[in-house]
Amino acid sequence: MLPRLTHATLLRYAGLFTWAMVGSGLVMNALFVMDASSSPLPAMAFVGPVGAYVAFGVAFWLSTQSLGHQRGRVWPIVLMLAMAASAIAVSALTNSALGAILMMVMAAVVPWLLPGWPGVLWLVVQHLPLTAVFVRTFEFTPLEAVLQSMLYMGMSGFVYVAGLIAKQQAEAREEQRRLNAELRATRSLLADSARVGERLRISRELHDLLGHHLTALSLNLEVAGHLTDGKAQEHVRQAHTLARLLLTDVREAVSAMRGEERIDLEAALRTLVEGVPALEVTLDIESPLPVDDAECAQVVVRCAQEIITNAIRHAQAQRLWLKLARQGRELHLAARDDGVGSDVFTPGNGLSGMRERLKTVGGRVEVSTAPGQGFSIDIHLPLEASA
Repeated sequence: MLPRLTHATLLRYAGLFTWAMVGSGLVMNALFVMDASSSPLPAMAFVGPVGAYVAFGVAFWLSTQSLGHQRGRVWPIVLMLAMAASAIAVSALTNSALGAILMMVMAAVVPWLLPGWPGVLWLVVQHLPLTAVFVRTFEFTPLEAVLQSMLYMGMSGFVYVAGLIAKQQAEAREEQRRLNAELRATRSLLADSARVGERLRISRELHDLLGHHLTALSLNLEVAGHLTDGKAQEHVRQAHTLARLLLTDVREAVSAMRGEERIDLEAALRTLVEGVPALEVTLDIESPLPVDDAECAQVVVRCAQEIITNAIRHAQAQRLWLKLARQGRELHLAARDDGVGSDVFTPGNGLSGMRERLKTVGGRVEVSTAPGQGFSIDIHLPLEASA
């Protein structure tokens, strides 16, 4: 069975296949030129078109290596310039419209490299030099050259829309994977919270009802032991002893149930990071790390979710390191990514919500960043709040 290909991979292979087919047109054009020429053509007449053709293929290959996850803004523009210049050079050197076909291939990746209206503007501008090629090569009038360029521009626009749809589908799929991971982590946390809450309720019922009744029974049997004599007194004392033993067993059971009131925070966090797309997350958790309060555990998971979201959407990071450990009487969550960073940092809604959530449990957050050094986030939660 063939492996399941992503939208970006399919787009890449389809573009490379079309680029390879343009190579056959390049060969046919060379054969036509050789037949039409009465004298042997110099080797340089073929080196230029082939070099431009190969340069386009290399630039397209590099631009599709990590569609949607390019770091920085300069490198995608450099690749787009290289592809556009190579396509125009192919048309100019071969006196053909092969460059316009290469621009159609390029149109499929423009939404990934330069999304929005800048990408549409780029698509229009890159076809303008073809009008000069059509005027010189095919002796078109300026109006005819513009109309011919618009024809190829319309076909490139169709390919652009197809690439845009593929990009939106890929983003929706990644968002769905991320939300599913968050849902599984929340479900795991809720299951632990429900389990701990039920054990706590049962332990309280045992202590408040059965424990109090056994204490009253023990006291009454002790009084009865003083008021009776003979064989009846012996049975009363045995019943008193059994009542005390049963009361001791109940207290031990209650203590054991209260001692197991722990939230499995590690399982929730590992479930959260397993479904993160386009980001390699390294999770380091101190073991054992008991957390008693469900609210505290939920705050940690929500903060981790927000950190992962920021690393993907804003930091343009490829790797994220998360470390959760105890520091004295605090729980410390440290996060660091390899994103682009920023020299001017303005907290958004996500970070503001994180601060407000931490404030409710007496925690705090510290953020540091610099250009090219990613983001570092340190979160501190007092353990007293979870005791």
